[in-house]
Amino acid sequence: MENIKFIINRSEITAGTRGASLGPDALKVVAWKQGSTIFGKYPIEEIKDANHYLNRPIIHQYAKRIEGLTFIYDQVAQAIKYSLSHSQFPIVLSGDHGSAGGTIAGIKAMYPEKRLGVIWVDAHGDLHTPYTTPSGNMHGMPLSTALGEDNLEVQRNFIPEETKSLWEKLKNTGFPGAKVRPEDLIFVGVRDVEPEEVALMERLNIRNFPVDEVRRKGAGIVATEIGQLLENCDLIYISFDVDSMDPEETSHGTGTPVPNGLSVAETKELLTKLVDTPKLACFELVEINPCLDEKVNKMAETAFEILEEVIAVIATT
Repeated sequence: MENIKFIINRSEITAGTRGASLGPDALKVVAWKQGSTIFGKYPIEEIKDANHYLNRPIIHQYAKRIEGLTFIYDQVAQAIKYSLSHSQFPIVLSGDHGSAGGTIAGIKAMYPEKRLGVIWVDAHGDLHTPYTTPSGNMHGMPLSTALGEDNLEVQRNFIPEETKSLWEKLKNTGFPGAKVRPEDLIFVGVRDVEPEEVALMERLNIRNFPVDEVRRKGAGIVATEIGQLLENCDLIYISFDVDSMDPEETSHGTGTPVPNGLSVAETKELLTKLVDTPKLACFELVEINPCLDEKVNKMAETAFEILEEVIAVIATT
């Protein structure tokens, strides 16, 4: 699959900390330092961001900067659809994780009749909605937009009509309604979830492979089991958040690090096996934040090491 294309998305309007917009460029710096020409080998498209919303007052308490995120969703979805329609394989390098729902929307917009499987390698479930969020930070909501979920069963917030309207717009980006079935969403490494997210995971019976299961079975076995769970899917999208890894081994160079994550070796084995499928439609890497990295640029160095191995497999699949 030599027709790889990088899509750079520097959006960081959905996180609670600042600096994730620098993540994609931190990867480039690592490549330059190591003499890698990977960012010259493949074409690059850069998404127009809406980070100027960080300079404005917050209007929507339970969906912070949602008016900017609707723009980002549209931009990302269009870029993904365009790449896929031109037989280009998109590797998305994003700032924060909030825009990943736009990535999913773009895949579904291109292939509305196909069944999409999502593999979410992350410390967090990202299953909140404006109705359930304790913080209003929208990097915790992309999967609910993909599932078409409000999770009103455990509603804690009452949101104004303008927020509701923008939330509905997000859920319907690219393709009306849900893009992913609950049984086609697989978590790996999720270990920091709030009660409202747990309730949704239980109600929808969403499968999580926690870190101890990956360690006990081995990353290769888990990758095989995930393939079996998604065998009825036509397409696969993998979203890799670097906070899925253990910050003690990597660094705290990510917005919301969580202890006891995957090792780098486990992550490499898992991802290289997961991407080795002709069903793969898109791979995304998110949440490198060099501003928070106490080891200079260690998180980007680790992520680049993984990215190179992943690309090596994708390029030959």
